[in-house]
Amino acid sequence: MANPAFVYNPPVQPYLTILYQDDDILVANKPSGLLSVPGKAEEHKDSLISRVNTVFPTATVVHRLDMATSGIMVMALNKESHRHISKQFELRKTKKRYFARVFGNVKSNQGEVNLPLICDWPNRPKQMVDFERGKKALTHYEVVDVIPKASPQPVNSAASASSCASPSTTSELSETLVALYPVTGRSHQLRVHMLELGHPILGDRLYAHAEALSMAERLQLHAESLSFAHPASEDWLTFQTPIPFTAYAHYSPAPLSIDWDFGALLSYLFQLLSFKRLINQVLKNTIGSNWSFQSFSR
Repeated sequence: MANPAFVYNPPVQPYLTILYQDDDILVANKPSGLLSVPGKAEEHKDSLISRVNTVFPTATVVHRLDMATSGIMVMALNKESHRHISKQFELRKTKKRYFARVFGNVKSNQGEVNLPLICDWPNRPKQMVDFERGKKALTHYEVVDVIPKASPQPVNSAASASSCASPSTTSELSETLVALYPVTGRSHQLRVHMLELGHPILGDRLYAHAEALSMAERLQLHAESLSFAHPASEDWLTFQTPIPFTAYAHYSPAPLSIDWDFGALLSYLFQLLSFKRLINQVLKNTIGSNWSFQSFSR
């Protein structure tokens, strides 16, 4: 597998792209090639959170993207917001959509990959499938478009997310644009799952074979949409960022649809209720029997 020696050379134009910011959260668009958090080596100190902290010193990382992956990251600006959003990720209450260019013709218009993952320790940071020791990892996918290798333009118009590949117009040497919906959030999950499906992501220096690696200068994986509840208002927020792949520069995906997981939602609300009850009890014991969370909030 061709994999040139890695040299960290993070992009500086643009240096920092902030999509949204208020008193509680900050949403940024991370470019490919920039670490989410600083590495241990001095030459790896530049990262998205380092750049954000120069402007917002209290910002903390709630989740991460691989260095080679571009797209949306949300950060907390205070401890309560960090706890609130972290709990949403933990309970899988957030909704995420990625787009990826993958090698070959993905013949099923939609499907899922349900394969447990574990660190491939001798070859870290690579991950691998392990049915005995691996942690649950689930990804849903949809085919958006197919481009034959010899054609400079998509066979199906990328203007419609419902357009799907036709096996009669493609070959094993084509590439496919897929929308990926990770249910879990394991390290390298989307990269390994697409590899196991037989369609490695183009430009993947860790997992792609030589031909797929040569078809793109960077990893063709982009975190395009992220939805979550605002930690203060509880309003549902959805953020999108354009797909940075040249062939799809003018493709505007429909907003991320929300299919509520009522089990996770009820669990989340129950935990919030239990937390309020705990605070009530503690403060009644310390302040007095007439105190309540509701009276304090008024």
